[in-house]
Amino acid sequence: MAPRRFRGAAALVVGCLLVCCLERGFVSPTNATRRSLAAGFASGLAGVLGLESAQAYDLPDLPYAYDALEPSIDKATMEFHHDKHHLTYVTNINKAMEGKKQPPLVELQKTAIKDGAAFRNSGGGAYNHNFFWKEMAPTGKGGKPSEKLAKAIDDSFGSMDDFKAKFQAAGAPGARFGSGWVWLVVDGDKKLAITSTPNQDNPLMEGVEGTAGIPILGCDVWEHAYYLKYQYRRPDYIKAWWDVVNWDQVSKWYNDALGGKAPAA
Repeated sequence: MAPRRFRGAAALVVGCLLVCCLERGFVSPTNATRRSLAAGFASGLAGVLGLESAQAYDLPDLPYAYDALEPSIDKATMEFHHDKHHLTYVTNINKAMEGKKQPPLVELQKTAIKDGAAFRNSGGGAYNHNFFWKEMAPTGKGGKPSEKLAKAIDDSFGSMDDFKAKFQAAGAPGARFGSGWVWLVVDGDKKLAITSTPNQDNPLMEGVEGTAGIPILGCDVWEHAYYLKYQYRRPDYIKAWWDVVNWDQVSKWYNDALGGKAPAA
C-alpha cells in the first residue's frame, strides 16, 4: 500500500506543478492538458487514500492535432468525434463494468454480442475508435504498405486500386445502409478479406454479421465521422480518407494478425 500511496502523492505534486504552469502561462491549456491534469489529480487522490481508480478505461489522447488530418477530415469533426462521441462510449462501458473485472478492451470483443448491448455498443465503440485514431496519420506521414502486405493485397484483390474500389463499395450507403464500419481483416485462413459491420460491431465479435477475423484496417462510416464536411457524400469521404491511412501501423497489425494477435487498440 505504501508504494501506491507514494505514487499517488507524487501524482498530486505533479498536478500542483501543472496548475502553477497554467496560471503563469508556461503551459497552453489544451484539451489534452486538461484531461491529463484531471486524470493526474484523480489518480493521485485515489493512491493517497489507498483506493482503486474508479475509471477502468480512459479516453486516449489523439496521436496528432485535431487539424492534422485536414483536408481529408476537418478539425471540427475530429473535435466532437473524439471528445464527445468516443468519450460517450468510454463512459458507458465503464458504467457497465463497474464492480467487475476490467480486462483490456480487446478481450471484451469476442463475447460482446452475447454479453449484451452495453458491451456490444459501448465496448465495441470504445475499441473501434481507439483502433481508428491509431490507423491514421497526417497526409504524407503514414508511409506505404509493407512489401508483404502489398503482395497480399495484390494476391487477394488484383491490385491496390482494385482493393480500394472494393473497399469503398463495401462502405457505400447501398452496401452498408445506415451506421457502421468497413474493414480489411485477416480471416481464419490467414487471407485478406473485406467486410462491413453495423453500428459498433467489429470482426472480432462472435456471431458478427459478415466475415469474422482480425481487423487491420477500418473506416468509420457513421455520419458523425464525416457529415460536417461531406454531408451525404459518404463515398467522397472514404476516397479522401485513403490519404490519411497510417500504412506503417496497418502493416505492423498485418504481421501480428498472421500470428493470431489482434490489435490491442
